[in-house]
Amino acid sequence: MIAWVRRFVRRHPANASKRGMSDRGMLLFPSTGEVIRAEAVLRDAGVPVAVKGPPPALRQGCDMVVEFPLVEELRVREILENHRLVPLRVAVVEDHLLEPVSLFHVKELGEFLMVRAANMKVTVHRSSGRIVNVSGGGCPDVPYLAEVLVGRSIDEAPEPRSLGRTLCGYALQLAFTEVRRRCRG
Repeated sequence: MIAWVRRFVRRHPANASKRGMSDRGMLLFPSTGEVIRAEAVLRDAGVPVAVKGPPPALRQGCDMVVEFPLVEELRVREILENHRLVPLRVAVVEDHLLEPVSLFHVKELGEFLMVRAANMKVTVHRSSGRIVNVSGGGCPDVPYLAEVLVGRSIDEAPEPRSLGRTLCGYALQLAFTEVRRRCRG
């Protein structure tokens, strides 16, 4: 049955969506480090992936999933196996109850722009491009990350991923990238 669904989705993606079938899958891992590694390995291999929050029904292990095109499942599994990454589970996004949750929330605050990714926030003064606040999370590297970033422009600040290796550092990198993208146009 699953093989038939995959063939159907591959040949008729529009029809699959109309019938409630999905063309996307989710990889669930036990730790944040494995999600980060899986995302990097799959991106390097040219697989279009996105890291999102898992739907409540599928939370197990860490609080992030890697979303990928379901037609790529065999290739994805092979790539991950070659890098010794084994997901706890591979799930099909079957309906809105299993829809991965976006990690981004953007708030306009007058002259300031705040982007939240998961539980980490970056606030930037729009006209100067200066980072005025970094907050959120509970990881031990958050105060250090804030100290290094606050007061610098988004163009001169180091990327958070170069400074930290925790879930908070990863989420901060996502927020940083998004705020940089929005401020540049």
